[in-house]
Amino acid sequence: MKLTILGSGCMVPTKERNHSAYFLSYNGEGILLDCGEGTQRQIKKANIKPTKVTKILLSHWHGDHVLGIPGLLDTLSNSEYSKTLEIYGPKGTKNKIKALNKVFDSFRDIKIVVKDIETNGVFLDTKDYKIESYKLNHSITSIGYRFIEKDKLRINIAKAKKLKILPGPEMGKLQNGKTIKVGNKTIRASDVTTLVKGKILSYVPDTALTPNCIKIAKDADLLLCESTYTSEEEKYAKEYKHMTSKFAATVAKKSKAKKLVLTHFSQRYKNDSNFLKDAKTTFKNTSCAKDFMEIEL
Repeated sequence: MKLTILGSGCMVPTKERNHSAYFLSYNGEGILLDCGEGTQRQIKKANIKPTKVTKILLSHWHGDHVLGIPGLLDTLSNSEYSKTLEIYGPKGTKNKIKALNKVFDSFRDIKIVVKDIETNGVFLDTKDYKIESYKLNHSITSIGYRFIEKDKLRINIAKAKKLKILPGPEMGKLQNGKTIKVGNKTIRASDVTTLVKGKILSYVPDTALTPNCIKIAKDADLLLCESTYTSEEEKYAKEYKHMTSKFAATVAKKSKAKKLVLTHFSQRYKNDSNFLKDAKTTFKNTSCAKDFMEIEL
């Protein structure tokens, strides 16, 4: 599982930071978290093939999070994209994508499935992972996402060899928690496997500090959290319903996240040193996102 920061800026991009977009690569899937203006160019600069995108999770419909959609879809339609692109977002997303399709008719050749998310909790459940969404508190409807990799059983090869279990279907059954027979001997999955806990990636986009931030971030291996302002501008954060670096660190601490990465920095700041200093007083394992940063989970 690898997260690539494609854009870590706020409403106005800078020379160093593009609009919000984050690419999660997992087991053959490419999950794009938000798609701000210029995302397709950032994807190419990061040496990611645009056709690797399989899902787009939109947090809300402010321009710095969605203006890259038409360009990306246009590129996919001209790239022999053969997958079904899934787009998820807050209520109204389906109608907005339909409207875009009327304006930009050049991406009609690709198959797109769009779903509005109207509930807190799990909205997508696959064999390997599930994704939860939670409503946040911003100036318009905004939702955060929680990607949860499912726990897996890992075969202890040395034990398997000792029990004369050969690679193949029987070993696969054990990995799925089933019991098998080798000769006259019954072998349970617990005899030759260990449990590997799945990783959790949490994304808290534009929002005021709210209890659902904690739900999204609970026990996360990586918490990616908006940090538009430092504590010195807390009054602006409250007025415009954004997070400060201190608020983000508080969420990380209360949720028992392992690592915090701050992002979505206002263009008013020349560098991120004050954000880092502000957050680390509350949560030590904090870093600041930079465009094209790669984080392995």
